Amino acid sequence: MPGTLLALHAHPDDESSKGACTVAKYVAQGTRAVLVTATGGEAGDILNPEMDSPEVAANLAEVRAAELADAAEIIGYNDIVMLGYRDSGMPGSDANEHPSAFCRQPYDDVLERLVGVVRRERPDVVLGYDAHEFYPHPDHLRVHELSMALATAAADENRYPDSGDPWQIQKLYAPVFTLERITVLHNAMLESVGESPFEMWLDRLDGIEEPSRKLTSVDVTGLVDVGRDALRAHRTQVDPDGFWFAVPTDVVEAVYPWEDFELLHSSVGWNEGESDLFAGVV
Repeated sequence: MPGTLLALHAHPDDESSKGACTVAKYVAQGTRAVLVTATGGEAGDILNPEMDSPEVAANLAEVRAAELADAAEIIGYNDIVMLGYRDSGMPGSDANEHPSAFCRQPYDDVLERLVGVVRRERPDVVLGYDAHEFYPHPDHLRVHELSMALATAAADENRYPDSGDPWQIQKLYAPVFTLERITVLHNAMLESVGESPFEMWLDRLDGIEEPSRKLTSVDVTGLVDVGRDALRAHRTQVDPDGFWFAVPTDVVEAVYPWEDFELLHSSVGWNEGESDLFAGVV
């Protein structure tokens, strides 16, 4: 530490809803942070009624790029890399059939570009995605596939030799929403106000057990509002009175002041109970 952290996300706003407080924490400690966003989010719905206008809809990619820049500045990212692919939308949609959709690009071509970014930026820690079994968006699934291949490909001198000198990512994680986190926040809301925004989530997860995985939980006390401010910067995608802000900050920090990350790859090992994404990094 301080080192370099690189976060790979599918759409503008994902960087603010997944691990934003943790990135802000490391930036404050001197870590260099690079954000890589795969698509422009063109297929996203406008979820804030105040932003739902024909002008915004007609220029959604440009609007979302500006929102992303605002959010990245709030979090503290040092650089943004836009891969420039088109939002794939959900299966069966017109956006999903578009020839420029991210999910329709040759996998090896996209991986080569990402390897080039990694070899140029030389991150110690990379944030990617898990399998997203509960949200099967094609772009999220593609980011998961690329995440799982990235560490090995970037370190292999025989792969993509024109993309820079090989680089070993020491740790690769995916931000995750654990069942424990959802349950704790749900119970805290029932106790404090008598209702919870997580009711539907828990109904959907009924009967599903927490998967066994290597988790690192980072204490983000004092930084929850940084993540929320970054999310609010995505004015087209986030209703300022909506779900993401239903649990008061003081309740979050009192009962579950952590962001959780699943370890997907490590060249330096992992220990039960780790609370630092850079633990063991040399």
